[in-house]
Amino acid sequence: MAFLPVASTVGTADGEAPVDAVRLDYAARLLRRKRLTGEGGLSFLIDLEQVTSLDHGDRLVLEDGRSVEVLAADEPLVAITGPDLARLAWHIGNRHTPCEISSTRLVIQREPVMEKMLSGLGATLTPFMGPFRPEGGAYGHGRTMGHSHG
Repeated sequence: MAFLPVASTVGTADGEAPVDAVRLDYAARLLRRKRLTGEGGLSFLIDLEQVTSLDHGDRLVLEDGRSVEVLAADEPLVAITGPDLARLAWHIGNRHTPCEISSTRLVIQREPVMEKMLSGLGATLTPFMGPFRPEGGAYGHGRTMGHSHG
């Protein structure tokens, strides 16, 4: 029985070239324990202390010191523009929807109900494929998790 290398820590690029890379969409970059196979064929186990949000460029550090680079995979997204971007951003945030924010546009994952609402608010929507790298939570790196308003 072959044992898989284990990645139990997340690091950043340290000058050493990674031995492989994994390309994961936004949902798949939230994990704690999982078996993955890199683009170059390296199979390994991720076994982190807690559920962790990985970002493009993070490194999964294997027990022998080698690393595997995390790449954000292309996925169906929609770019949102309009005359009142702040108002559109408020409506997206009010629905706890992850959003990538720049000075000229907002980007969210494709979701028909959200797209219909934004169109109704006067937004221009442009679907495209690309890596999704939304803002982290209010308290630093990571994701905002849903919560109850009750």
